[in-house]
Amino acid sequence: MDETQAASVQIQVESLTMAFGSHVVQRDVSFDVRPGEIFVIMGDSGCGKSTLMRHMIGLNRPAAGRVLYRGEDFWDADVDEQERLQRGFGVLYQTAALFTSMTLIENVSLPLLEYSDLAPSQVQQVAKLKLALVGLAGFEEYYPSEISGGMRKRAGLARAMALDPDILYFDEPSAGLDPLSSRRLDDLILELRDSLGTTVVLVTHELPSIFELGDNAIFLDAERKTMIAQGKPGELKESPDPKVRAFMSRGRL
Repeated sequence: MDETQAASVQIQVESLTMAFGSHVVQRDVSFDVRPGEIFVIMGDSGCGKSTLMRHMIGLNRPAAGRVLYRGEDFWDADVDEQERLQRGFGVLYQTAALFTSMTLIENVSLPLLEYSDLAPSQVQQVAKLKLALVGLAGFEEYYPSEISGGMRKRAGLARAMALDPDILYFDEPSAGLDPLSSRRLDDLILELRDSLGTTVVLVTHELPSIFELGDNAIFLDAERKTMIAQGKPGELKESPDPKVRAFMSRGRL
């Protein structure tokens, strides 16, 4: 890759192998994610989608291969540098992972209190703004148990955005949501990407989200334990691999 190409790549995954002991989850996975792109990681249940995301954000060390951010090898960096890189990530987990004993504004304020130099009054202002961006103005003092599942996902997104990350990671954001709430969340992800220019890495098996959001995508296969397709979601409907075609059309092999 020459310097011009490298400058246009935000994340590089190179020959990544993920394993737990002798059990290999996926091997030889390679792809690039470009700035401002919505990049989809897809595949059947159990193929290692969420595991790949955990390797990318620094929760699991690869058995082999590299994860680079703007050319910097995450796993070759020291702990301080890894933490600096991680502060550029925002993560929304399947369950939203909100602290149930805290109000929404307290949840969103937490990373600001931990990692910024803002005064408490400024933290409150920023947290209110983030909640307003996801459509939760007026719900600042609510607890997670007092709002719907879709609202909890949006609150989790507000917390993920607290530190203005360069990259947002979503792990099955539509899990547990009804179709209308899922569509609203997809629209919000698009709106945030378009308005803020944030790069999005999206783990999902939901076809409406894949086609609505994805600029580029990879397909992980559980049986072959590797990536078997990459490209724009619309193009992957015509993939030469019958398993990918079946997945993209929800047909039968």
